[in-house]
Amino acid sequence: MDDIEAREAIGRVEGLLAELERLPDRVAREMATETVAALLDLYGEALGRIVTELAVADTDGHLAEVLGDDELVSHVLLLHDLHPSPLEGRVQGALDGVRPYLESHGGNVELLSVDEGIVRLRLEGSCSGCPSSTVTLKLAIEDAIRKAAPDVVSIEAEGVVEEEVPPTNGGTLLQIEGLAPAAPALPEREPQPDWTMAGGMPELTGERPLVKEVSGERICFIRLTGTTYAYHPDCPSCEESLERGSLEATAFVCGGCGNRYDVMRAGRCLDEPQLNLGPIPLLVDESGLVKVALGVPA
Repeated sequence: MDDIEAREAIGRVEGLLAELERLPDRVAREMATETVAALLDLYGEALGRIVTELAVADTDGHLAEVLGDDELVSHVLLLHDLHPSPLEGRVQGALDGVRPYLESHGGNVELLSVDEGIVRLRLEGSCSGCPSSTVTLKLAIEDAIRKAAPDVVSIEAEGVVEEEVPPTNGGTLLQIEGLAPAAPALPEREPQPDWTMAGGMPELTGERPLVKEVSGERICFIRLTGTTYAYHPDCPSCEESLERGSLEATAFVCGGCGNRYDVMRAGRCLDEPQLNLGPIPLLVDESGLVKVALGVPA
């Protein structure tokens, strides 16, 4: 199994666990969950004993480094709080992984400190009105850190400034600017919608949109200058499916009413300012696999 197949397998397991939580039969749901927990405890104990023995023999730290660099092994060790790499290194690695996504929208992130499990960040750059809304940034950064370092206690960030824009059906958008007054933009962890795997989508060429069903929800994907965007699938003006539309420069043109929407600015309508498409938070990993956060208000 290579790394791409391993990521897909992990995504499949996460999806199955989410389905377990939604089982209508309470007894079956609790029994299945308890069985999974018991298996994890058993394998965790075995892994703990292996790691302890390896730590004694690994006098130069080379083996710990190898284990930490292997994506699948690292993932399993994290599940059992056995990761050999320091917390700050894992947080920095997570930020390095999500940074290309932020940079694609004109933003960036700097790690200020990691102290007693509290991560402090600074969001930088200029990202006026792009699909990186507050909730998208929060989900993207927090998800990356929590996966790499589930032992983090809380995440705090400064530099988040909300830009007031003309009222639309998409609400307020985010502007990231320099050193704004410090604010806990990423508070202590709270229940969040899960990232759902949408796949690689090789058929998305950048010439036309792709409407695809993900976990029962239809989503319109658009690829523009190498960046993938996700929107709710219907035009807010004529309610026609966006799959009939086309791209003109950075604008998406509805095939029904002809309205133009700015793909890179959260789907703002260029013809009727009171309208905009509904953006959906999206991440693309280094292998090209796309994840979306379903159930998040636009």
